[in-house]
Amino acid sequence: MSETTATVDSVTTEASSCCGSCGTAAAATATETALTSAFEVKGMTCGHCVSSVTAELTKLDGVTDVAVDLATGRVTVGSTQPLTDADVAAAIDEAGYDLVGRLDS
Repeated sequence: MSETTATVDSVTTEASSCCGSCGTAAAATATETALTSAFEVKGMTCGHCVSSVTAELTKLDGVTDVAVDLATGRVTVGSTQPLTDADVAAAIDEAGYDLVGRLDS
């Protein structure tokens, strides 16, 4: 029932409609989180579990946010690049829990 979200390393980019040399370029800001992956993790029961899993997953290259639902064991990960099941499994294992598998997002 409890869901926790952490956001890390959001990337901000600027875009313009011209070369900008005249100083009239319009700037736009965008946050890169192109991919969302969901996984089932076994063994999480409390806020410490959420913190441990979140801390290990955010160490993976490209991870921008992690949301953990304790009631279901669902861990949703936002990233700027694809995550391999092996990398996610290693991070979950390092946190002290078991990756059951990838879920359909």
